[in-house]
Amino acid sequence: MINIRDIANIAGVGVSTVSRVINNHPDVKEQTREKVLEIIKENNYIPNNSARNLKKNNSNNIGVLIKGVFNPFFSEMLDLISKRISKAGYSMILEHHDYLSDDEMNNLISIIKEKRLQGVICLGGNFTDVKNDDFKDINVPVVLTSINHKYGKELSKFSSVSIDNEKAAYSATKYLIDCGHRNIALMLGDEYDIGISHRREAGYLQALIDNGISVNREYRILGNYDYRGAYEETKKFLDEHNEVTAIFAISDIMAVGCAKAIKDKGLIVGKDISIIGFDGMDISEFYNPTITTVIQPKVEMAKISVDLLLDLIMNKTDNKHIILNTELIKRESTNPRIE
Repeated sequence: MINIRDIANIAGVGVSTVSRVINNHPDVKEQTREKVLEIIKENNYIPNNSARNLKKNNSNNIGVLIKGVFNPFFSEMLDLISKRISKAGYSMILEHHDYLSDDEMNNLISIIKEKRLQGVICLGGNFTDVKNDDFKDINVPVVLTSINHKYGKELSKFSSVSIDNEKAAYSATKYLIDCGHRNIALMLGDEYDIGISHRREAGYLQALIDNGISVNREYRILGNYDYRGAYEETKKFLDEHNEVTAIFAISDIMAVGCAKAIKDKGLIVGKDISIIGFDGMDISEFYNPTITTVIQPKVEMAKISVDLLLDLIMNKTDNKHIILNTELIKRESTNPRIE
């Protein structure tokens, strides 16, 4: 029976090179990789660890499964992730599903089987109730990035890189309260987003409760995660609630739509109504007036997600759950409330 030394002799390379090809290490010339793989195929060679691994290692693809592909924040992260994957010698396969889909695990399993991936980064999505057992049919590393939940060490079958959405939203709302605001509205995306929206709403509500402010369920606006939706819904909302003095929008895109609606109503952003966004996108800094926002460390998040996945693929680390810090940046759209 042919062995790894025979493959190395036929290919005219060292055993270690054949081993790196089998384990899909990126530090092999593409011409050499193709030559070794062709010899393996011609001789029906199956590595000792199993035929399954050979099938897997014929692929050099990393999958990115994104929920909310039109989310500009994810678009910026996706560019960073793609460049880092390519630099490491892998190819990125992008798959996306919409907000109405709530079957993340089946989507994940399907893409891994269909595309024969080395690993997957899930960008966004609702993974609140996942358990170790959900990953029993997944034999490649998975990193959940910018998702809606904080995981403990007991969940050891996957990794995650995220922020504490509830804590960040709490801080943003508390800042508005400290500025003297009591009638604070919350702008969410849509009714179907039970992931990140839910955690940020929880932080908003807890800040109100902790500061003795009654929760008004009418102070809830659905901006559809875009400029126009936020603009139209803010105008309608202000027609009915002129007592509101601040709006916390859970994305910078919606915060900009809010700001435009306030200006078009003849009001002054930051004076008549304060606005806070979320994400730390460039537009929050260059819009006039500049928008106070919660900055997510998107560059760090993208880098850590890819590097962690690569280390998992090469068995250099165990699964881990990483929480990154956010920062509240105060700008012109928020000011202390003057009665």
